[in-house]
Amino acid sequence: QEPKISPHVDAMRGCISGLLGVDMDEVSVKATTTEKLGFVGTKDGISAHAVVLLHRSA
Repeated sequence: QEPKISPHVDAMRGCISGLLGVDMDEVSVKATTTEKLGFVGTKDGISAHAVVLLHRSA
């Protein structure tokens, strides 16, 4: 579905890793589609979900 974020994944990872002060290898950005289902699939809206796992070293 649209817009495609794959061309922007590396830039997104770079921004996030810079803000967190971690290596880019420690940041993952994934994308999925709803395969034209619901308001997102009919292009009547957008949806975003963020899942974060942070671990502070001792």
